[in-house]
Amino acid sequence: MLFGMCADDSRAAVALAVPVLIGIAADPHHPHRAAALGGLAAPARARYFGVASRDELLLHRSGSQHEALDDYGVEVTGYPAGWSVAAARAAITAGTSLLLPLLEDSDPTMRIDASYALATAADAGHTVRDALATRFAEEQDPMVLAALVLATAETTRAHPHRSATAWIRELWQNPAQPPEVRLAAAIGWLCLTDEPAPGTLHTAVDVLATEERARTMDALPWMAAVGGNEPGLLRCVRRMLHPDEPDPYSDDPWASKP
Repeated sequence: MLFGMCADDSRAAVALAVPVLIGIAADPHHPHRAAALGGLAAPARARYFGVASRDELLLHRSGSQHEALDDYGVEVTGYPAGWSVAAARAAITAGTSLLLPLLEDSDPTMRIDASYALATAADAGHTVRDALATRFAEEQDPMVLAALVLATAETTRAHPHRSATAWIRELWQNPAQPPEVRLAAAIGWLCLTDEPAPGTLHTAVDVLATEERARTMDALPWMAAVGGNEPGLLRCVRRMLHPDEPDPYSDDPWASKP
């Protein structure tokens, strides 16, 4: 129901549930803790579904486009969407101490979803980023490692840190890293810089971003939100590295016409 309300652009009510969801997720005996954790980050994001460009992916919007509205626009109820997103992020920030231990959970999906939620927290003191780095050094699951990289890139985009950006670049350059990590790092680095993508990045992505691997990486909530009929990773690759290519899944019969 909460996911549906977010999809219907009614985050204001859902944001009120975030503190309760955090409490449920942090309770090791609650039967619905995984579902609560998987849902609590949804109201903390807006305009994420289908977004795959360097300019907008992993971006925490702020400021105002118009005099009375922030750049998230308004919900269907007429409530400013940015207020809802800010309220959800404030709740996640307040619950950071409860969410951080979930990075150590025995269930890989819990660790992924904890990373996804924590990436939206205000992190001026770099507590979240440091915890993500600590977990990365201990983690063995390639998909969780990729989630930690994307979460680090997202929090770094909100709170710039040159060393974190350099670390992410080193990851996609390192052939010893799992393919999922290198691909997540390539996407994250492209979102953190406006530098042209070097040929080495193009080569690495072309080799590693297979259809099968892209569909597997849709298990990451960032990629699931990006995709649709097209796997999220492949949409990111197309939009970020080949922006002139037509959308192969477009319903527009003129999309590929000059």
